[in-house]
Amino acid sequence: MPVQRFPFLDGPVPLAMAHRGGAIEHVENTRPAFQACVDLGYRYLETDVRATADGVLVAFHDAVLDRVTDRVGRIDALPWSEVRHALIGGREPVLPLEELLTAWPDVRFNIDVKTAGVLAPLAALIRRTGTLDRICLASFSDARVAAARRLLGPELCTSLGPKGVAALRLSSYSPRAAGLVRIQAGCAQVPLHLGGRPLVDERFLAAAHERSLQVHVWTVDDPDEVDRLLDLGVDGILTDRPTMLREVYTRRGVWAPA
Repeated sequence: MPVQRFPFLDGPVPLAMAHRGGAIEHVENTRPAFQACVDLGYRYLETDVRATADGVLVAFHDAVLDRVTDRVGRIDALPWSEVRHALIGGREPVLPLEELLTAWPDVRFNIDVKTAGVLAPLAALIRRTGTLDRICLASFSDARVAAARRLLGPELCTSLGPKGVAALRLSSYSPRAAGLVRIQAGCAQVPLHLGGRPLVDERFLAAAHERSLQVHVWTVDDPDEVDRLLDLGVDGILTDRPTMLREVYTRRGVWAPA
């Protein structure tokens, strides 16, 4: 069976992704944060998606407004007419996802799907904006990843869900477990550790690359760790410190600005 190729992943590896628009350096998931990353030369931006009570999709991580805005309440229990007045960091409005997807025609978006309820409107938004080739959907739910594929078809790039990552890890130790990995994704997006144990090592990378899966590691904010992972051969890094990541990539001669 031929390997599925996804335009989302056609950038020069290792990919550099700004997590929530660089949440350490900027006010997370805001238009100025993403603009600053684009100005730095980032081609890949990571964000999250939630839906308001009346179905407006927003680039927002938490289920509630409380942690990062000057208002409180569950986003899915509030209409957009209220959420739009919340200020992230006390100064930046909550960003509609459609505004983000259409802001820069050459930028790719890695989107963390937080709830099943966003899937139908998200699929409709991706179709309406013609951004399928510029999207990779991720989730901590295998069911949500599978549902996204059903809604948008095999051309949609997704990362492996948690069960897929676990199967890939197992297969890296036992060839007999190779059949557990069902390859419908384009990449494995993983933390450095899983269950208190290191996850990303030579075995894991070899198992992924044998299946033509890229490996992207989150969220890496230490330059020495970035160097170690690049030496190991990872295909992408997500960071909350985009300036730092660009400096390390530039030093190593692998920075590929948009």
